[in-house]
Amino acid sequence: MIYSSARFLVTSALVAAVAKAQSSFPSVVDTELDVTYEGLYRNNIEVFLGVRYGQDTSGQNRFKPPQSYVPPTNSTIAAQQYGPACPQWYGEGSWYPPYTLSNYTAISEDCLTLNVARPNGVAADANLPVMVYVYGGSLITGEASDATILPDGLILQSIENETPIIHVAMNYRLGFFGFAHTPELAAEGSLNVGYKDQRLAMEWVRDNIKAFGGDPERITVYGQSSGASSIGIHLVSYGGARPVPFQQAILESGTFDVGILANYTPVLTQEIIEDLNCTSALTNDTLACLRSLDSATVGNASLARYWIEQGINSGTLWLAAVDGDFLPDSPIDLVNTGRFASNVTVMMGWMDNDLASLTNVSITTESEVHTALRNWDPDLTEADVEAMLAHYPLDAFSANAAAGLSQQFYRLTQIYRDIVMACQPIWFGGALADKNGADSVYLFEWNQTILDPIFTYLYGQTGLGVGVFHESEFAYVFGNLSHYDIDGWPFDPTAADYALAQRAPRSYAEFVTSGKPTGGNDTFVGWTPAFANGNGNATGIFVVGGPSEGLSSLGGAEAAPAVAVQDLADRCAFLTQEEWLVKFNI
Repeated sequence: MIYSSARFLVTSALVAAVAKAQSSFPSVVDTELDVTYEGLYRNNIEVFLGVRYGQDTSGQNRFKPPQSYVPPTNSTIAAQQYGPACPQWYGEGSWYPPYTLSNYTAISEDCLTLNVARPNGVAADANLPVMVYVYGGSLITGEASDATILPDGLILQSIENETPIIHVAMNYRLGFFGFAHTPELAAEGSLNVGYKDQRLAMEWVRDNIKAFGGDPERITVYGQSSGASSIGIHLVSYGGARPVPFQQAILESGTFDVGILANYTPVLTQEIIEDLNCTSALTNDTLACLRSLDSATVGNASLARYWIEQGINSGTLWLAAVDGDFLPDSPIDLVNTGRFASNVTVMMGWMDNDLASLTNVSITTESEVHTALRNWDPDLTEADVEAMLAHYPLDAFSANAAAGLSQQFYRLTQIYRDIVMACQPIWFGGALADKNGADSVYLFEWNQTILDPIFTYLYGQTGLGVGVFHESEFAYVFGNLSHYDIDGWPFDPTAADYALAQRAPRSYAEFVTSGKPTGGNDTFVGWTPAFANGNGNATGIFVVGGPSEGLSSLGGAEAAPAVAVQDLADRCAFLTQEEWLVKFNI
């Protein structure tokens, strides 16, 4: 859901992290399709890159639901280069010429590809569990080849944990190309096509991963930020009437986007159409006009308009459409009426200071807090803001003079985080546990990072203080601490960081394998289901990393220090009342 520029600065500097291929190629034979895939050896694993799952989405296919790609029979596919990223913003400047975050990625509408990574020497009948990753980036940017989410370290640690897994990462359409919303597109059945890309990729994994040694009945989908909120949408897709193509899910820093029921996406779409001179007043067929233009023209126009409007809803302007089909109702109504996926085990969580890096660091007064919240959600009244602030008394927060960050800054970041990241998992997790069983939901809060000094360096703060913010988990979960060792950047991991970079990926692999994030070889200890009493009331949250790692209650004497100060039970009970979820347009 949230765009973090730090991620892309990191990525652009990490081209050298991708190892060169060895002289021989691993191969996979899909006997059902009569197709051979030739991949690469990399970092003691095997990777198969740029595997097509969908057809070209340009021209007459632009904005339409994806169509499956079926390779020619008796063919050999060289799966040794990443496929192009879908059209998106890649840094300062215009869309084209293509910006590259690496030496292997270009931009194209012919972008529906995925990458498969697995341990060396996996047999076709190995039936290994599978993790399918959905990247974040506010649905405006992201690619499966982003160096911060490369799965090599994760797979190697899964082997060490004796729970080897297969990892799949997909590309899917973004921004205007993936989430445009007009009456004409609705009539054509062409809303939510970016989500439908994700769904098609998941179905490809279900239908084809056995040839790569994977188990189609043990698939865990995993997303962060807008990737996590995408998975939230999949969990409620079709109102639960169609089985999802996975058995487990991991959602980090996102559940459902705020603003879904607002008109942000239709308004932005219409403005872009007008900028492109494709309005019905100027052309007989708006969609034909849009499909006749080249990608660069459409991409630059959509980006330019996005930057004009991106101050609204914290820049989260490309949102799911309630279309009566893929998303038949609002997430609130679907959750509250039990219309969501059955028999799914879910792990959900957030960062301790998740949105601190995306909050205005100059906030110092209560008036500025009021203004920020009202600008973020114009549906909030002054009385609404006062009601929220009553649950966040100023004396519960401390300023950080060294960092130049005020009490009001920390107060505002906590409100943002609870609304967007923390309270929704507790609310939706309770509903999931009620429907799917008391042992089906695990909650966590991440409380360790190596990124705070890097953020300080990049953005010129006077001292540390932003804390464990958005994307802090990547370095650990993917076992990629070294990817942040960039010339000139502060990089001084402790023994605790290296230990977590081993413990975290093993625990995730354990969850993918057994449905429990604990119990393996050096995995998290004592992490039990969050709703063990089975009545939708959270009883436990696992603190990951930091000085208080372990199971904690939401409050009271059994709460870990990192959790006790947050008053989550009271604040989340308040913020997840239906009237407030409606105010947040969920």
